[in-house]
This record gives sequence, C-alpha cells and structure tokens, in this order.
Amino acid sequence: MERRTFLAGTGAVLLAAPLAAEAQQAGKVYTLGILSPNLSPPPERRGRGPFNDKLRELGWTEGQNLVLERAYGEGQEDRLPELAEMLVRRRADVIYAIGPPSAVAAAKATKTIPIVFWGVSFPVELGLVDSIGRPGRNVTGVAYATGPELIAKELEFLKQIVPSVTRVAWINSPQGVQIKVQQAAIDAGARTLGIAIEHHLVRYPDDFDTVFATIQGSRANAIGLVGNPLMWRERKRIVEFANGNRLASTFGMKDFVEAGGLISYGPDPMATSLQSVVYIDKILRGAKPADLPVEQPTKFELVINLKTAKALGLTIPPSLLARADEVIQ
Repeated sequence: MERRTFLAGTGAVLLAAPLAAEAQQAGKVYTLGILSPNLSPPPERRGRGPFNDKLRELGWTEGQNLVLERAYGEGQEDRLPELAEMLVRRRADVIYAIGPPSAVAAAKATKTIPIVFWGVSFPVELGLVDSIGRPGRNVTGVAYATGPELIAKELEFLKQIVPSVTRVAWINSPQGVQIKVQQAAIDAGARTLGIAIEHHLVRYPDDFDTVFATIQGSRANAIGLVGNPLMWRERKRIVEFANGNRLASTFGMKDFVEAGGLISYGPDPMATSLQSVVYIDKILRGAKPADLPVEQPTKFELVINLKTAKALGLTIPPSLLARADEVIQ
C-alpha cells in the first residue's frame, strides 16, 4: 500500500482496520468509534496496510471482539460535531479522533468516553488535556507538535537553502479549530530566525485563486502551510503555484515534496499513527486516558526535492543533503 494513500486518510485506513485484544471481560465485544474529517476509503482499501497489521498483532479482530463505528466527515469539518454525537449515542467504548477538529468535537461531545487523538498539535492549548505528562481527563493520544520548535526547525532548514528568505506566505484554513494557536506558534518560530509571516486563509478550493493572487502581490519570497485534508487534496496545485512563481516552499509532510515542493520536515506519520493504536489497545484493556501521558513524536523526517531546487536555481548545502532522510532527484 502506498504511503501517500495511507496519509490521505490515515483515519480512513484505521476505520477499516480490524482491532481487538484478549477480551477484558470474557465474551465482551467492544465498540471503537472512529471520527475523521477525511474522505471514506474505497471498499477495496479497507482492512489493509501496516495499521491493520499492528492491530492484528495486538489481537483485535473486527466481528469477533470488536465493532467499528465509522464516522467520516468527507472533507467537511463542520460535520464533525454531529458525527461525534452520533458515536456517543452508539455507546462507543473508545473514540479515535483524527486531527484537531475531530479531537475537539469528540471532547465536547463526551466527558466520560475515552478519546485517543492522532495528529494534534498543541493539545494543552486546545483544552484537550491538562498537561502533556498528566492529561487528567478522558482524552490522550499522540501529538504532532507541542510548541513552536517544530516550525522553527522547518524554517531553519528553509533559510539554510535560501538565506535571503525574510517573508513567508503561510496558508491555513479557518475551519481549523486550532488556527489561533497555530498562528501564534508559527509567528514565534519565525521570529527566532528574523522571518516575517503573512497569514493567508482558505476554506474552499475556489479560495486558492484569491489567496494566490494576494501572495503574488505581496513581498513574500517563500511559501508554507498548515497541513489538513483540504491542503493535502490541493497539494499539486499549491506546489505548482509556488514553483511557477519561483517561491521556495516548506511543508510539514513528505507528500508535498513528492508532488514537487522544495522541502518538508515533520514527524513520521506512520510511526505516530502506530503509536496511537497502542494507546487504543491499552484503553480497551482497562487503562485510563487521564493516566496515559500524551505521546510525542520520536522520529522526524527531512525530505528535499533536488530537482525542484535546481529548477529554482537553488543550491542545497552539502551538510543539509547529508542530514536529509530522503532526497528526491
């Protein structure tokens, strides 16, 4: 299974994954609710991939000791609160929330059903947990980032390639429930490098034309973004705009670099998603979310598109090439 397919709907893959473990209570069938803003996967992709392998390794089998209640937003984040309420009504034993909007929607829908999130930045600031080490509530999971350090590192790599970068156009979506927290973290990370950030917001695919026109008229000499399902689906369009306007680009996911972006730096999505499965397993076996510290990424990937660098007339420092986890020729 291709990695990009997995990333397009990490939640979607899990939604189809068979889960289970030795029954905590003999003969009990548990219900795992999955809440995701992503598109539903086609039937032929369900039940496959490394996520499923991990679940089988842990002993959970759909149809035997586990029922999956799938709730996809189909790319519409405003549906998530209603879908979260649905999972509560169906008495899920655990809710697995993909991304910040799902996690916030689930946390508002229930204060008692355990929630495991994945791909969430700044869970404390979002009010999901009391602290990283002691969540203290019915929510825990695997964070994408917990401070501005990740953005600062991403921009640091960009500046090593393009020392003249002073202003970055950063695209985000007002649908993102953590937008204020994200913008503050991005600004804080950029300040340490003397970089100014222009924040641009999109909500629908048609909004990109207006945003692109604004960026063309600005003083930005590079582009970055906050990844979410909309950005992921429009990644080729975003990359083509950046390259066509000779703007260096930086992203938090490898998929954008595979589409032609310049560099990406961020956690390994596969590794963090597998971490979240372990937490689901622990909770189904009786652990309490309040006692499970929020997991933080331990593996980060730096990916560089050398072909794009050459097309933009940029030279990648040898030290950075040696540091890269992957170089796309």
